[in-house]
Amino acid sequence: MSLGKRFPFIPRFGRLASGIGLSLSLLAGSLAAPQVAQAEGQIRIAEQFGIVYLLLNVVRDQQLIEKHGKADGLDIKVDWQQLSGGAAINDALLSGAIDIAGAGIGPLLTVWDRTHGKQNVKGVASLGNFPYYLLSNNPKVRTIADFTEKDRIAVPAVGVSVQSRFLQYAAAKQWGDKEFDRLDKYTVALPHPDATASLLSGGTELTGHFSNPPFQNQALENPNVHVVLDTYELLGPNSPTVLYATEKFRNDNPKTYKAFVAALAEAAQFAQNDKGAAADTYIRVTGAKISREELLKIIDNEQFQFSVTPTNTYPLAEFLQRVGAIKNKPASWQDYFFEDPAIGQGS
Repeated sequence: MSLGKRFPFIPRFGRLASGIGLSLSLLAGSLAAPQVAQAEGQIRIAEQFGIVYLLLNVVRDQQLIEKHGKADGLDIKVDWQQLSGGAAINDALLSGAIDIAGAGIGPLLTVWDRTHGKQNVKGVASLGNFPYYLLSNNPKVRTIADFTEKDRIAVPAVGVSVQSRFLQYAAAKQWGDKEFDRLDKYTVALPHPDATASLLSGGTELTGHFSNPPFQNQALENPNVHVVLDTYELLGPNSPTVLYATEKFRNDNPKTYKAFVAALAEAAQFAQNDKGAAADTYIRVTGAKISREELLKIIDNEQFQFSVTPTNTYPLAEFLQRVGAIKNKPASWQDYFFEDPAIGQGS
């Protein structure tokens, strides 16, 4: 039986990645060759898996970048790409294969630190505030202290993804800063659709998955799966997923960049004000086999806030610098985000 039939909520692009056995290492390698820089009027955007990218689904579905470009006298060609994991996203951005990266705040902080004073990668906007759950199908695992050598925890990218960084943050709270990477040895890189399928099927060493919606919600319908860690309980409401770009792209393409930010702001207003229409968009664009009612149940609650303004990102940034995961210490969130009135005052 195919993966898609066993787990129909997995989007078609997730099933494709599974079917061809696409690995992050091969993906990153294929993007390593230098690419020709894009001129004004062209933009290449990379997203990943899950509802957290819904604003990009709206932008794509309604052709909002093109709309705002035309309003400014510019025809914009938009190219959409699907990758998995912050490491692959960062490699694509730095190689010039994409212009806008969609990934967790963890990968942004990693690449901001790496390019500080050089390419100067910074955040463009948040994609909203969402709780992420660390899940397990092992009844013996009730807290992160219960994971052992027999367990493996799936994350989009080992050590780089926001899920990995959240896990490190939790480990530091549990055992102290010197032990922040204590659980890294148990983590493995796996796209969310594949990790969800593995967790639900059982019978493998994969007993944990640091997930995101809707995959975490679908997994929890299985009585053998439970929440080990909730990032809202760990940090409070926060923006786990963001968009970022190089300073060069922003400076060399002011009209294109302006149209992109305006499109995001319009998409956020649309999604926040009409979650039913937002749910329809997600299903239509991603091809996810999830019912409208089930999706609305997930996103139509006060914990989900579709906003372009980053929220509560600085505690993770300060932590990563404190434990040596990044070298440069940002004074505030504004050090690793571009200034833009449309984004608002974040944190």
